[in-house]
Amino acid sequence: MTNLILFANAFLSYLLLFLFIIALVIVACVIGVKWRKSKDAKAAAEAKEEPAEGGNAA
Repeated sequence: MTNLILFANAFLSYLLLFLFIIALVIVACVIGVKWRKSKDAKAAAEAKEEPAEGGNAA
């Protein structure tokens, strides 16, 4: 019986660690997607402004 309790304890410990790592991966992906969308929006805004400025300079 003691071995079963020790096994369950170790199993739950590793399960909790696995869930924690999965949560970190999900948070990192969400932050990465937000940053990428922000960067793409800035790049699109700059690209939209550049032809007008470039057309006036030429």
